[in-house]
Amino acid sequence: MTKFVPNKEHSWTALIFCFHLKKIAAESYRLLGEAYGEHTPSQKTCEWFQRKIGDFDVADKEHGKPKKYEDMELQALLDEDDSQTQKQLVER
Repeated sequence: MTKFVPNKEHSWTALIFCFHLKKIAAESYRLLGEAYGEHTPSQKTCEWFQRKIGDFDVADKEHGKPKKYEDMELQALLDEDDSQTQKQLVER
């Protein structure tokens, strides 16, 4: 047996494969369990993945809206150095 440990993208790719084989979430979970053992995604993840049909991009995406600042001065300070703390921004 290899020492391959699947990451999230591997698991999602395998779930896409199962989806195209028209497997239900429980069957997908069983098949991944046989292949990945203790590294199998949870059955809840398999169920969630089936509901997300149509989005076959396995890369992680950022969630939420990007921050927009109304204050141009604040935006300029953040553009200069976005690692500043709130206290540092207030002082400037």
